[in-house]
Amino acid sequence: MVFTGHEFADGGDFIVNTLSVEKIKVSFFFTGDFFRNPAFVNTIMDLNEQKNYIAPHSDKHLLYCDWSKRDSLLVTKDEFTKDLKRNYSMMTRFGRREKDAPYFLPPYEWYNDSIASWTKQLGLQLINFTPGTRSIADYTIPTDKNYRSSEEIYNSIISYEQSKPAGLNGFMLLIHIGTDSKRADKFYHRLPELISFLKTKGYHFQTVDKLLHL
Repeated sequence: MVFTGHEFADGGDFIVNTLSVEKIKVSFFFTGDFFRNPAFVNTIMDLNEQKNYIAPHSDKHLLYCDWSKRDSLLVTKDEFTKDLKRNYSMMTRFGRREKDAPYFLPPYEWYNDSIASWTKQLGLQLINFTPGTRSIADYTIPTDKNYRSSEEIYNSIISYEQSKPAGLNGFMLLIHIGTDSKRADKFYHRLPELISFLKTKGYHFQTVDKLLHL
């Protein structure tokens, strides 16, 4: 289970408490702006104290390549590198160094082979969520054409688990730590139910560094 954060962190307290009650550790990927936001400091410190994996998600949540022409870059190598380095610099304020967080989840979860190559040249490893469920739609608001309710998202995860031979084994399920206030139906409120279901199915939760062993 991985969470990303940039503008919003309204689910922070609920998620921190849920992880504590369930006694599990997961992974969080935050932008530099997320680390800069004074309102998010306590959430970051709580997640750090729980020994969750905390890593970068770019400094300014840049869009690296065109939505319709993925091979068309919208940033230069220098812009990409400086932005990512600034993200790491902000992360050090919370005691997390670059060597502590070599896994990088790109903003918008959208990238191409150039971004992957530049990441590798920096000695880091680009990763992404596992496709197949609707979990990444938990940020959508009712006026979006791609809006998905929390019930739809939850059912898509259960359906995937039950229909695939390997279930969710090794799966990286992406959820957002917060969403726009225009979305009242917050998927993170379903986490206790989801975690309980997965535990009864025999799943164990691991941080990405333990799962991937870089």
